[in-house]
Amino acid sequence: MTSRTICRRAFLKISAVALATPALVRTSFAQAWPDKTIRAIIPFTAGSTVDIVGRIVLDPLGAALKQTIVVENRGGAGGTIGSAQVAKSDPDGYTILINASAHSAAPAAYPNVPYDTAKDFAAVIPFGSVPNVMVISPSKGIRSVKELAAKAKAGTLTYASAGVGSATHWAAERFRVSAGFQATHVPFRGGPEALTEVMTGRVDFMCIGVSSGLSFIRAGTLLPLAVSTPKRSPALPDVPTTLESGFADSDYTFWNGMLVPAKTPRAIIDKLHRETQKVLALPAVKDKFAPQGIDPMPLSPAQFDALIRKEIDINIKLAKAAGLKFN
Repeated sequence: MTSRTICRRAFLKISAVALATPALVRTSFAQAWPDKTIRAIIPFTAGSTVDIVGRIVLDPLGAALKQTIVVENRGGAGGTIGSAQVAKSDPDGYTILINASAHSAAPAAYPNVPYDTAKDFAAVIPFGSVPNVMVISPSKGIRSVKELAAKAKAGTLTYASAGVGSATHWAAERFRVSAGFQATHVPFRGGPEALTEVMTGRVDFMCIGVSSGLSFIRAGTLLPLAVSTPKRSPALPDVPTTLESGFADSDYTFWNGMLVPAKTPRAIIDKLHRETQKVLALPAVKDKFAPQGIDPMPLSPAQFDALIRKEIDINIKLAKAAGLKFN
């Protein structure tokens, strides 16, 4: 064996070890993580749909990871204030974002938002799709979305949301554009505050996640007019969809899920996805999701990222086509 052959073999062996080392380091890092408290930023107020769904998942997830997950509600500006905080956080797996479809609507609603929605975050896993339901105070005397649209065309109605660019805002805009009427948008810091104003009749209607509105619907303080899902929700089987009520392209997918800063190590993202996937399969979690009509969305991190990027493009095009001006 020549000295050249020996040198070449030694070089190849060293190269193989060098290539394997990063993978070993990443694996070791993921196994060691987490070794301290994790912060979960929810960019909407306590009691909002994102908050309710997020806490259902985060409680057992903390137990699975053997670490405390502290929830911080950072509401305002359609979820962009809390999201900006996560975008600027260290990508070490100790700050996570629990957000909803408002995340992919942000570029259309807030062109000057201080982060890049597509590039500054890595999607981890969606928790599921939550039905949005259009609600109104029974005192308004309106019993269907067709009646609502007719009244809106005859005069000026108001509609509430959990903030400009939130999923509650976007769902209402989708319906308004489909129905072809003008209305005055009244944004709030979160869903609970908006619901209060609708219940009192000070604001005419809003679209809210079933998780937040169901107890008020059952109590009779809010009347459900329609859901914005493609099919009827198991949580409200007698309530029609906006599509079957005759309003084309009025459906809106309201997902909730987890994201992290973009440069978070892939091994941590994979571990978060894997452990959260196990939590979503727990009977206790399924039992809490079922009454709210939450549909599973079994997507990998890459598929979830692709969905968000696709929604960003769709929302920007919709805003331009409809001449929507959010700020």
